[in-house]
Amino acid sequence: MLLALVAIGTAFVPSPQLAAKATDLGPAEELRLGYFATVTHVPALVGLERGILADGLDPDGTRLETQVFTAGPSAMEAINAGAIDAAYVGPSPAIASYLGSDGASIRVVAGATSGGAYLVAQPGTTDVAGLAGGEIATPQYAGTQDVAARDYLRSHGAEDDVAISHAAAGTAVQLFARGAVAAAWQPEPWASMLVEEHDGEILVDERDLWPGGDFPTSVLVVSQKFAGQHPETVARLVEANERSIRWADEHPDQLVDVADAAIQRAAGENLSRSVLASAIDGMRFTADPLAGTYPVLLERARETGVLPGAGPGGLDGLIDTDWPKSDTEGGQGP
Repeated sequence: MLLALVAIGTAFVPSPQLAAKATDLGPAEELRLGYFATVTHVPALVGLERGILADGLDPDGTRLETQVFTAGPSAMEAINAGAIDAAYVGPSPAIASYLGSDGASIRVVAGATSGGAYLVAQPGTTDVAGLAGGEIATPQYAGTQDVAARDYLRSHGAEDDVAISHAAAGTAVQLFARGAVAAAWQPEPWASMLVEEHDGEILVDERDLWPGGDFPTSVLVVSQKFAGQHPETVARLVEANERSIRWADEHPDQLVDVADAAIQRAAGENLSRSVLASAIDGMRFTADPLAGTYPVLLERARETGVLPGAGPGGLDGLIDTDWPKSDTEGGQGP
């Protein structure tokens, strides 16, 4: 942990505005945004369903195009391939992409969600010893929940006793229901679904693993190439994300309806209102990327072998929240 504490003081000086490193081409004609159709991405769901993100980009004539992903590493691959320009993802894939590109791929430009991830075990399981000989399902290798699961097993000396498999959230629920996995480390709303509909036992609320209970579940990242060429568009996106979070905070009674509509529209999932309400209750929405957690996340990824050889100094410049307010405020959404 000393390594992580040292890194906190040195790794997060905001980088110079990216526009200074590339030719500013003015507002973009189009911004291609990736997100997950899940409640840990409520700022994205609210922003899309209420029109806040599109309206925020509209004053400059920038069109918003979206693509749905099921795991962060896939979204990072899309950014690296130039298929999308920005995405809501977990912090671990963002770290992996940044380090894998020698600091050239993306920037974390804002936070989105804190909390909302759990280790849920089969009924009757009371501790990690009860998982021995079984598997934990995580969404994708090197994803945020995958790293959390590996670190938890390592810290309990159980990495050789419990296997980790990977399955999309819906598939993980089916595997859990059949008893094919001993547990699942999943984000919401799937964790609440395992508890409410399949009698799962919460072994770990990930908030309990962090001082103060705050850790980033999803953040907003932008391609460095796009940010350098279209800094004004990125500034508008950051503002719209903040407005989406403010709307979510000011309308808690409407969040279940908005999330339900957005998830059905994007993924065709029909989730119960009680599951959605339980999921939303366990999260906090914040534009703060919670920079102080990143050295710890990196250390955990290194210790579990997900990012072998990566050092904490390599995170310098990953987080860049220095985006000026635009001259014209975007719309608030209908």
